[in-house]
Amino acid sequence: MHKLKNKIKGCLLGVAAGDALGMPSSMMGPDEIERRFGEIRQFLPAPEDHLLHRGMVAGEITDDTQQTLAIADSIIEEGRVDARSIAQHLIRWGEEYGIFNTNIAGPSTLRALNMIRNGRSPEESGNVGDTNGACMRIAAVGIYGYGDLQRTLDSVEKACKATHNTNIAIAGASAVAIVIGKALQGEKDIDVLIASALEAAALGMLRGNIWYGASIEKRIRLAMEIVEKAPDRKSAMRDIYDYVGAGVQISETVPTCLAVLKMANGDPLETIRIAANLGGDCDTIAAISGSMAGALGGAKLFPDSWIRTLENVNNINFDHYCDQLYKIITEE
Repeated sequence: MHKLKNKIKGCLLGVAAGDALGMPSSMMGPDEIERRFGEIRQFLPAPEDHLLHRGMVAGEITDDTQQTLAIADSIIEEGRVDARSIAQHLIRWGEEYGIFNTNIAGPSTLRALNMIRNGRSPEESGNVGDTNGACMRIAAVGIYGYGDLQRTLDSVEKACKATHNTNIAIAGASAVAIVIGKALQGEKDIDVLIASALEAAALGMLRGNIWYGASIEKRIRLAMEIVEKAPDRKSAMRDIYDYVGAGVQISETVPTCLAVLKMANGDPLETIRIAANLGGDCDTIAAISGSMAGALGGAKLFPDSWIRTLENVNNINFDHYCDQLYKIITEE
């Protein structure tokens, strides 16, 4: 497989594998995860009493990957990142999966998409979105940005407009997207990638509707300090969970995802395994950190059995998405 295609496919596999691995432990604390599962290292079904995912089978993805692919579909259809097209693809996804009368989708996304369905414009529907939906589905936008800072920032702003058009959401999503793009370009140094994330977050804060929240930049720095000073991985994981947070706020999610990437030194499987056992919004944190690590390591680092499971259980053709996104970024 072509080197760039391997990385694009790895990015998308990282989203899906992280999502599926973190699905059964999502919305649990670290102590409960350890009590129920010991350590999650393979795809597992959701527990029968799971708050959100009961009935889901091993390897099944959640809305994290579904929305990521909805945005990828929009980019492939348009040949670019278009705010209105993304809004319509997300609404189509929501209608297909019946999310408008459930709590499956995140609060910012659900509120904004309902506003659009009721006649509001995408330019006004996302003005208070500050949760991690902005970054959990940003992988294809990061691929489209391909490591160019201006192109990435512009594309992220458009992708966020309908549901998360706030400075804090754009900042967080830009940090993730630039790491993906730089990894596609061939950057392998985690510290260089973290520096790129910090720069993109700072510039992202100048865009969108001004909204309140903890500083993503400062929390990234705090997260890196925690990881570097921790005596071992388990201590680092617990301190990240306790001090940075693993909830749905983007100011928690993005620094935590970058910390997980740092802990695993960019290894895709270790990255998503750490995230799946971390506690909190495990599927989303594993999907986001997996997207970055997958872009770093490429598809070849994922076991064939995992890829077959993800494709068969969820009816996804990763090669289709890989080929189409590759074509867009190399033929412009």
